[in-house]
Formats: sequence, structure tokens, C-alpha cells
Amino acid sequence: MAEPWWISAIKSVIIINLVLGAFAYLTLIERKVMGRMQLRYGPNRAGPFGLLQPIADLIKLIRKESFFPSAAIDIPYIIAPVVSAFTALAAFAVIPWGSGWEIYGYRVEGQVADVPIGLLLIFALGSVGIYGFIVGGWASESKYSLLGAMRTCAQLVSYEVSLALAVLGVILMAGSLSLADIVAAQGDTWWYIVPQFVGFLTFFVAGVAETNRAPFDLPEAEQELVAGYHTEYSGMRWGLFQMAEYINMLTLSALCVTLFLGGWHFFWLDWLGPLWFVLKLAAVVYVFIWLRTTLPRLRYDQLMSFGWKVLLPVATVNAVVTATLVVWL
Repeated sequence: MAEPWWISAIKSVIIINLVLGAFAYLTLIERKVMGRMQLRYGPNRAGPFGLLQPIADLIKLIRKESFFPSAAIDIPYIIAPVVSAFTALAAFAVIPWGSGWEIYGYRVEGQVADVPIGLLLIFALGSVGIYGFIVGGWASESKYSLLGAMRTCAQLVSYEVSLALAVLGVILMAGSLSLADIVAAQGDTWWYIVPQFVGFLTFFVAGVAETNRAPFDLPEAEQELVAGYHTEYSGMRWGLFQMAEYINMLTLSALCVTLFLGGWHFFWLDWLGPLWFVLKLAAVVYVFIWLRTTLPRLRYDQLMSFGWKVLLPVATVNAVVTATLVVWL
């Protein structure tokens, strides 16, 4: 039974708002967790236990003066954060979170859009989103922003290759580019983290670099670049860049769960699929926060050499070995 278009529209609105809410409170959770790990308090003034801190931050960004350089190139400067935020949100549309349900005679699928090439779509949207960071830095007409944009471009291109190669083993084992098919294939056998553990580690490390998270946060190295590609942004324009980075982290974590951790599957009670998916997603996001709290920032030469000299060969060898085993078996 085909799903009516209006059900897909309702799911889109719900998922967008859930992702935006998750982004808002992820900023609070990250600051709280980092505070506990570093033996200090996180935000605790706005509301009980600091629960209203994301709302206070939103009001501050809305009311903050939105200055921009007089020499900035107007249209690209304004559009760049919108492009980054839009592509980040759109990528979540193909992530499956459940098996689907019958509700009042209507079929409701466990994802917004089941695209046969969903994995390629996510990588394509991620590549388009990079233009927002690059164009924003270039259009600011600031040497610091331009250097930050160049660093961002170099880093994301470097690690995107490893990220794509790391999932080739999963594609070969599942025999599909559809994320729903990949999750279904893991429901009948081991989760792919077991046979593809090398690919999982490569994917996760490359994902940390793709989201500009520590220790791969040199595009925003304040010691050298003031703030990176968004140096000349303020107010909600800066907030859109911040939102894009956090939602990209959520999307990469959700993709990691989908490809390697069985998606919404668990050992029992599959009808609780969305709950298992959220719990796995929270565990992966926690590791992102843990790394930021624990590891120092890499030097720029270490950062780039690690991508090309370590991750890329490992991902290539893993893909070749998997392809050989699949053909042989």
C-alpha cells in the first residue's frame, strides 16, 4: 500500500521540528556533559537545571546586531548559511527510524522518503553543503574567513574520500544503496559493525573530521583564524552555520547507526524501533562529545597527512578485501 503524499508532508514537518529541537538541546547536553567531565558546572541559570538555556541562546541570537563587512559580497554572503542549514536538514529525510506502521488504515513508513539511492543522496547533499562554508568565507572579504574557508575545503575533501570508501563494504554486503534495504539486511544477520569493524572505525573518524569536531576542528582554530570561515558572521546568520554543524553531526551519527549498528533493529521488540534508533544515536553523539572533551587539537600538517596517508589506504584496503570475499563467497 502506497503512502499518501500528505502523510509524507506531516512526517517532514515532525522530523524537521524534532531535529531542530534535538540540535537546540544537544548544545545544552554537550555543555553539561563536558562540564561534568572537567569537574565544573555547565549552564544552570536559565530555568530549572539550566533547561531553558537553548531558548535563552535563541533569543540572544535573534536580538543580536547582525553586522557585516562593508566590502562583503551581499547575495553569496546572505545565502551561504541558508544553503548549509538547508542541506543539513534535508539529509535527514532518507534516514529510516522504524519498520512502518498501519494507522487507521493508512500505511506510514518509518522514514520520510525511501530513495533507492539514499546513501548517494546524503553524500551529495553533504557535498553541496560544503559550498555554504566555502562561499561564506569567500564572500566575507576577510583574510581570516578566506583562510578558514580554504582549510574547511581542504579538510572536507580530504576526509570525504575516506568516508565514501569506508561504506563500500556495507554496500557490497547489503547489495543496495537504499538505507532501508541496508537496515533490513542487518535484521537477518549480524550488524555490519562486526564484519566491517575496520570500515566502521574509518567511517567514524572521517565523520568526526567531516563535522569539524575536535580533534579535527582546525577550520575554526581561534588561535590562528579568530573563528574560521564564519568570523564575519553574527546573529542568526552565525546561528545557521552553528545549526548546520550540529545537525551534520546528528546526520553522520544517524548514518553510522543505520550502516553499522543495525538501524532501528534490536535483539527483541522490533516494534520499538524508533526508541532503539534514538538510544543508539544518543550513544554515538556521546562519543563525539567525549572526544571533544578528551583530545587536544591536531596540528594542520598532522590533520591532512592523517587523512591521506592513514584513513584513505585503510578504507581502500577494506573495500577491496570485502569485494573479494563477496565475489568469492
